[in-house]
Amino acid sequence: MYTEAHHAASPAPQEVRTEAPPGEHGLEATLDTLHAMDLQHAPEQDVVRAMELMVTHAEFPCLGAKSVFRRGSVVHAVLDDMDAPDTPQVLLERLTRFADDIDGEDGFHSFIATFRRPEHDDEAAFEASLFALLQRLHDADAETWALGVEADPNDPHFAFSAGGTAYFIVGLHPAASRVARRAPLATLVFNPHDQFEQLRADGRFDGMRATIRRRDEHLQGSVNPMVADHGESSEALQYSGREHDLDWEPPLEVHPTPSLHEEDRR
Repeated sequence: MYTEAHHAASPAPQEVRTEAPPGEHGLEATLDTLHAMDLQHAPEQDVVRAMELMVTHAEFPCLGAKSVFRRGSVVHAVLDDMDAPDTPQVLLERLTRFADDIDGEDGFHSFIATFRRPEHDDEAAFEASLFALLQRLHDADAETWALGVEADPNDPHFAFSAGGTAYFIVGLHPAASRVARRAPLATLVFNPHDQFEQLRADGRFDGMRATIRRRDEHLQGSVNPMVADHGESSEALQYSGREHDLDWEPPLEVHPTPSLHEEDRR
């Protein structure tokens, strides 16, 4: 059902490499080319390579994503169906293994899950699949909520927890209105929250954030209206990439179990 590959070891299939080399076409044109390649039925290494071509494109704005691909610190799972009943358990097992493997390591790491199906027609359909998957992933998770973040999806300090690790999730899909949120197939990127806290501690977060936002504005003509810092508003508003009013409530019901930091305060 899935393939798990460290990006640096992934071979570059000829048909992808010749169609959309980074930098020769604009990012939008490259994404259109990749989307037209019927990756739903392509070999797994083609799907992995397509994501690489997207992220390493000169116009792709996210420097953190570029860093993990450049350093080979990506684990990429290609799964059949985002809505399948067995997907949450498979995803939870892979995320738990990923967190164990990077425990104690410095630098950026990302876990990417790309789904061959369904092909969402618009942002609302993708968002519905995303939160339905997160709900089922949470329902299957026996671990308590991650240390240092809140479990209430409406709390400004909320972050999604899986296997006891907090993640900031970036949803990408072909129908996204923001170019930086488009991908050839529906994709979820799980970024460990501790990485951002380490950037803040090192004094590098503000500069990196400003550069990413400037690059995104140059790409699209405007800054993503949903971007906000942790603690300003619930990061769940940003997960799908769809624009929301601040009074929107994420369709995610977290079990009323104590989080680790709540237990520590007792």
